[in-house]
Amino acid sequence: MGEPSLVSVVDDDESVRESLPHLVREFGYAVQAFASAEEFLASDCVGQTGCLILDIAMPGISGPDLQRELVRQGYEIPIIFITAHGDETVRPRMLEQGAVECLYKPFSDEALNEALNAAFTSDARFDPRDVGG
Repeated sequence: MGEPSLVSVVDDDESVRESLPHLVREFGYAVQAFASAEEFLASDCVGQTGCLILDIAMPGISGPDLQRELVRQGYEIPIIFITAHGDETVRPRMLEQGAVECLYKPFSDEALNEALNAAFTSDARFDPRDVGG
């Protein structure tokens, strides 16, 4: 059980950054919230993060761009993408690119808890070598 249990939330929406950490704590995880991908990358939490809850559409570095940057840096952090702007093609594309789950806002507490449980199981650990190109 040596994997980090810190959940990092990266979302430019302040209401999400205020409400989501409370829910994640109720599920028994430590949590840290960030307003941008840049803020997350500059923090000392990257190496401690066991799961990343990541908004897809953000100013600056987008969620998928952050995922690619983490892979480039050699991090194997399971990612749960969240989005308010998705169509039916978004979820399959995010899962194909290595996400554990892609949830559409607003999502249920149960859906988030299931995604977190999946992220912290050993078979969900993301291996950047599995991503092409």
